[in-house]
Amino acid sequence: MSDPRIVVGASHAGSELAAKLRQLDPTTPVLLLGDEPVLPYQRPPLSKSWLGDPSAGIDPLLIRNAAAYAAAGIETRTGSRVARIDRDRRRLQLDSGESLGYSQLAIATGARARRLALPGSEQADRAPNFHYVRTLADAERLRPQFTRGARLAIVGGGYIGLELAALAVRAGLQVTVFEAQPRVLARVTAPAMSAFYEKVHRAAGVDVRTGVQLAGFEFDSDRRLRSVLWQDPGGALRSSDVDLVIAGIGVEPNIELAQAAGLVCTPDGLQVDAHCRTSDPSIVAAGDCTSRPVPGQPGTVRVESVPNAVEQARSAAATLCGLAQPCVSVPWFWSDQYDLKLQMAGLSRGHDEVAVRGDPETRAFTTFYLKQGVLIAADAVNRPADFMLARKWIAAGARVDGRMLSDPVAELKGLAIA
Repeated sequence: MSDPRIVVGASHAGSELAAKLRQLDPTTPVLLLGDEPVLPYQRPPLSKSWLGDPSAGIDPLLIRNAAAYAAAGIETRTGSRVARIDRDRRRLQLDSGESLGYSQLAIATGARARRLALPGSEQADRAPNFHYVRTLADAERLRPQFTRGARLAIVGGGYIGLELAALAVRAGLQVTVFEAQPRVLARVTAPAMSAFYEKVHRAAGVDVRTGVQLAGFEFDSDRRLRSVLWQDPGGALRSSDVDLVIAGIGVEPNIELAQAAGLVCTPDGLQVDAHCRTSDPSIVAAGDCTSRPVPGQPGTVRVESVPNAVEQARSAAATLCGLAQPCVSVPWFWSDQYDLKLQMAGLSRGHDEVAVRGDPETRAFTTFYLKQGVLIAADAVNRPADFMLARKWIAAGARVDGRMLSDPVAELKGLAIA
């Protein structure tokens, strides 16, 4: 029997890639390797509904169950960590010492939570009440402490931090969000969107503290984290007592395996082209570990989203099977907080104009981002029609008058010029 196609990484991208390979080529063996002890699962619910439901099991999180992989003829091996890629011999060395040959290789190793770098961070990592939320094991460890009345400090006012804050305050926890930037979501949204979400969270009972710098932690004699030390915008050192802390300051791509194999990487990810090809023609990659070309953006960009993982996975599988299915769509994302559905299309970096359509007071509005008159991104709160139209415009490179976008009387559909 010939060596199988091997997918390294039991991520959303890895699961989709393996399934697409079997669909396109029913004969070549496919092996999916994952270092976690469970089959590939959905990560977004971990910071949304799943964490807040003590009765929720693992099965609803699974992208596919064991029977589905078996029926498709996909071999899955959990708890199998790849230590080394030998590109010359086309072999993988596992931590267990086992060596596996491959005919073609796909890398879908995803990303991991970025760790805090503060005085006491290493001790905090060992504290039973300090958490990151990236994996199922992280969420399972946190869930018993996610109880009514608990004092929760969230480090980071990005999407993950705010989603956790919304979930926690609705579950009856006392929530404080610490954000170093002068506003929440500062890296990804316009001031109007930041101000809206800060207002919503404060109205729900979240203590949002922006422009603050964490200075460290204090611990009990039993190694539990007792308080968070922080500097207010004026530079005064303050202390907040806590029952648990969650750090949500972003992720880092898992590219060490690819780097050690000599594949071209940047700090932002494993470099791939529009067909998900790496610098080795027999190796493709997909998902959060990759940095790919995005229409309208210079260089390559790491896109952290389930839709991107799925599209890249299908493109990568097609490439391995000798087909052309480039990944060229507009990136899109979503965030659920309270009764708000935030849908984001495109990437706003480099914008030079912002137009807000609708009234934030109605909890339904859209922020459009333009660069030299061309629409490059949009954030839509409870306005799905705006979101869908924006995706089409961004893909088409449409020019739009920002002043007309902000005019509630102007009909949106007639504003774009291809």
